[in-house]
Amino acid sequence: MTTIPESLKYTSEHEWVETMSGGRVRVGITDFAQRQLGDIVFVEQPKVGDRFEAGEPFGSVESVKSVTEVYTPVTGQVTARNDRLGDQPELMNDDPYGEGWLIEISLTNPSPDGLLSAKEYGAYITSED
Repeated sequence: MTTIPESLKYTSEHEWVETMSGGRVRVGITDFAQRQLGDIVFVEQPKVGDRFEAGEPFGSVESVKSVTEVYTPVTGQVTARNDRLGDQPELMNDDPYGEGWLIEISLTNPSPDGLLSAKEYGAYITSED
């Protein structure tokens, strides 16, 4: 069964967004996404300081099955990235909502639009199966 924490927001591209202090968010891929990908073997991430508009690809995740782009769900500047994924990409499989996070972004717009609640995301992935 797919885990969907209530405290997070989601995108239809299967990223999650955690609101942090100071107008920042943390971004990763959902449990559903990592299950679809299979064993993750490589993660490409942006540099700290890179800027993105909501909906732009910011990196990619390579698994034994495929390579998929990851999209930024918000507009802003990358303030941190999870460098542990360089040596341990499997953290995204083992703990997608914790140790497997991808990047942190300082928001340009403090109220990002278009994100799904846990309930809405759950309904969305159910309709995809």
